[in-house]
Amino acid sequence: MTGFWASCLFRIVVLVALLTGAARASEDDARLALVIGNASYGSVSALDNPVNDAQMISQTLQGLGFSVTMAVDLGQTKMKRAIAQFGRDLRAAGSEATGLFYYAGHGVQSFGNNYLLPVDVALADAADLDLMAVEAQTVLRQMASARNRTNLVILDACRNNPFENVPELNESGLAEMKAPTGTFLAYATAPGGVALDGQGENSPFTQAVVEQIVVPGQPIEQAFKEVRRAVLAQSGGQQTPWDTSSLVSDFMFVEAPESPILTVAETEELQLWRSVRSARDPVQLMLFLRGYPDGSFADEARRLLADVMAEELSVGSAAPKETTSAPAAPDATETALFKAAQEDGSLAGYEAYLQSYPTGTYAEIATTEIAALQAGQSTDPVGEGVENDTAVATPEPEAVPRHKEAGPVTFVSPLESDLETISGRSLAELIEQTPLFPPVEGLPESYWKTQTCSSCHQWTQERLCTQANTYLSLNMQRSLSKQHPFGGVMKRSLKSWAAGGCQ
Repeated sequence: MTGFWASCLFRIVVLVALLTGAARASEDDARLALVIGNASYGSVSALDNPVNDAQMISQTLQGLGFSVTMAVDLGQTKMKRAIAQFGRDLRAAGSEATGLFYYAGHGVQSFGNNYLLPVDVALADAADLDLMAVEAQTVLRQMASARNRTNLVILDACRNNPFENVPELNESGLAEMKAPTGTFLAYATAPGGVALDGQGENSPFTQAVVEQIVVPGQPIEQAFKEVRRAVLAQSGGQQTPWDTSSLVSDFMFVEAPESPILTVAETEELQLWRSVRSARDPVQLMLFLRGYPDGSFADEARRLLADVMAEELSVGSAAPKETTSAPAAPDATETALFKAAQEDGSLAGYEAYLQSYPTGTYAEIATTEIAALQAGQSTDPVGEGVENDTAVATPEPEAVPRHKEAGPVTFVSPLESDLETISGRSLAELIEQTPLFPPVEGLPESYWKTQTCSSCHQWTQERLCTQANTYLSLNMQRSLSKQHPFGGVMKRSLKSWAAGGCQ
């Protein structure tokens, strides 16, 4: 990528960050930066990328609300003047200001001290290093003198040693410095290591820094952790960026965008989804999708349902059916809470039950009632959102199903229905049958085609009776009107069975 197009790309990225309201600098929260890129050295090896790096990071910082002073190819005098002026500007900005110093170029260490090399450096003896170079500690002293809240130092200066002919300067890279309170120090590579100048137009380290500091809502510590991962991957593990911190306040280059204000309906959907998601119950997930087939969490719900069903099918195929223990009957507290919700008939009542018993005996019914209340439906005999109406489009007659000899409905008595799949079978047989159509639109056949109602609901006769009794309530007409994979006759049969004492 050419420098022109790279510049355009990062301008776009920064513009997006600005449009999200991420960069919010003000006079009381000023951001100041000094950026130096030294490449055209006279007495030591020249470098390819520091000027490009300085330009790229300057453009990015400007977009993030920094007032940037950029200078390239500075000699020692101009370099020291720029650092001194930066210190004065930072002191004038106030205690809430953020200062950032970036340097790309040659850097060396001697006796544990780090030195940044101006382009006019000429060294024959290591003893002259402090006379010819700029000690990195000078920058830290200037920033610390401002007593401001946050200071950041980024050094892409750990390239190869340019003074190979000076015996006393045989240590590679930079030494780790102690950061004054409120300072974050970032190095292109670990102490004593050598950083890559890069094969492209920018160094791998600075490229990664620019990509991460524009990420909204990312703390600086996390940003440079991501920088480290990126450079390690690009260098094949040869270069490990390093950082050290004495920050006492949180800092993000880009603040997280403000959360949108949810409507009442969106809030209710979110609360129900959180309950269903934590329960990981396939029935609740199916019912949630019935209530919100096009909701904000529908795609996530379908993926979770597929995962849960796959887990259950895997467990079911590995364990013999006889080893499955019957679910425990609901305790008195759960039953009382559900009955209170029925008597109240409100959304809040059913949600209160689900919050206390997200996987309880009545969870499916409570979820159905919530979906009906939210959809504003009453007693549509077909039910909302039928996924496949080829088998159940014609409403079942409202008459209570009968034994073929006009006796009461029992658990084992055959039912009468216009549906061939239902007619002549008992409740005991039906719960062991495969549904006529998928309970959730788009659910793969492998998840439901060979399954039974009892395997999904964990039904026993006792548990089924508990659910059937809920249909005796006048407040449960919405549940009776909800479509069932065996048609409306199934729920009305359960109601009749419960009315006869679940015999």
